[in-house]
Amino acid sequence: MAELRFYFGTMGSGKSTQALQIHYNLSKSGHACMLLTQLDRSDGRVSSRLGVAAEATIIDGTVDVHRLIAQEHATRHGLDAVICDEAQFYEPGQIDQLARVVDELQIEVYAFGLLTSFQGLLFPGSRRLMEVADRRSELQVEARCWCGARATHNARLVNGQQVYEGDLKVVGDTQDETAAIISYDLRCRPHWLAGRQDQLQDTLF
Repeated sequence: MAELRFYFGTMGSGKSTQALQIHYNLSKSGHACMLLTQLDRSDGRVSSRLGVAAEATIIDGTVDVHRLIAQEHATRHGLDAVICDEAQFYEPGQIDQLARVVDELQIEVYAFGLLTSFQGLLFPGSRRLMEVADRRSELQVEARCWCGARATHNARLVNGQQVYEGDLKVVGDTQDETAAIISYDLRCRPHWLAGRQDQLQDTLF
């Protein structure tokens, strides 16, 4: 029986690297695979911070992924697996479509993504994956906060300052319309919370 599997972790925990490894291993052994992603820094590719990359189909929140995969399934005369990187950015309805891919087409689906946003809240796509996936696994490659403690939170920085408000889907290492430099960093819970306290103090004083 095919399964929907969700692998999650913080930034730097090797999500894209493992997605690429699964894609490589399955493809090398003769399995027909489809690689999907959203908002990856490399246009038309899934890339990892280790420098590994592979061609991928880029989708957005408007795509019917069940229809897309079903069409590819028919064109290739059978797909064995779909690997979804940046799955936190999928819409909840798209996660349900992935579940239908598993149940109706009997195609294995491997989804990789962040669990929580820079706001410390579950991404809608990740929440739905936690609700419907057959298997949920936290990646065991531990990323670290600057203090050396295990990182549990993803922090968004604007011009070097941690923020807790803003659009959910913003890729780091880019510039927004006001030329503010947006980046991301890893924090342990105490230092992620400390950023909020610093922000409140700046507002008060």
